[in-house]
Amino acid sequence: MSNSKEYRLEAFGKLLDILDCLREKCPWDRKQTNESLRCNTIEEVYELSNALLKSETDEIKKELGDVLLHIVFYSKIADEKGQFDIADVCDALCQKLIYRHPHVFGEVSVKGSDEVEDNWEQLKLKEKDGNKTVLSGVPEALPALIKAERIQEKAAHAGFDWEKPEDVWKKVKEEIGEVEAELRSDDTKRREDEFGDLLFSIINAARLYKVNVENALEHTNRKFIDRFNYIERKAKEQGKTVNQLELAEMDALWNEYKRSIESR
Repeated sequence: MSNSKEYRLEAFGKLLDILDCLREKCPWDRKQTNESLRCNTIEEVYELSNALLKSETDEIKKELGDVLLHIVFYSKIADEKGQFDIADVCDALCQKLIYRHPHVFGEVSVKGSDEVEDNWEQLKLKEKDGNKTVLSGVPEALPALIKAERIQEKAAHAGFDWEKPEDVWKKVKEEIGEVEAELRSDDTKRREDEFGDLLFSIINAARLYKVNVENALEHTNRKFIDRFNYIERKAKEQGKTVNQLELAEMDALWNEYKRSIESR
């Protein structure tokens, strides 16, 4: 059941009042700065990401609250410095959303979500404080996997993309061949370069087929952990450690667990 708009505004106002009180009366909250909060913010975003992957409603609500606290906290610190406050943050966001959705708030017509994304990127380039180049909007600090996907998305919106998704497989096969060739040499730098090219091409393929590579890899990570933990549990039941098992025994247990999951 959704709360009324009035109650939502009241709840947000209550949060602002509580933070004002904490900032004034709590020694820990009073001493926080942008720098001291930054690492905690990164941690909270990862915890939210984990809850989203698990689709745990209560955890998602809790972690969203933690992230929201940080947004309000940074705005409070800026307000104390006379820079901006939470209202300025909201106003700037509203202006951006209205400007970047001319098909909703203006006279522009679009045929689908792909065209919306293309327009979004073009509008960012036109903004006074927007991206100066197509790829400048990709944060340098992003993890390499997500960064590769963002680079490819932005290049594609600028028209630099494969004509058909299936065309990418020729490039993937080409990169596999180059990796295999470098494995026969002793040039470790070249090996690294070719593995990077191969990974980049696979991420590109996933993008073209509408697969989120970060989610896909994380699901595989979790699947591997579950299966390996099963092997370890079975080894303990036999009075062994996992490294005392033969590889064939590990494979058998791996497949045993895989079959049990697939049959559910």
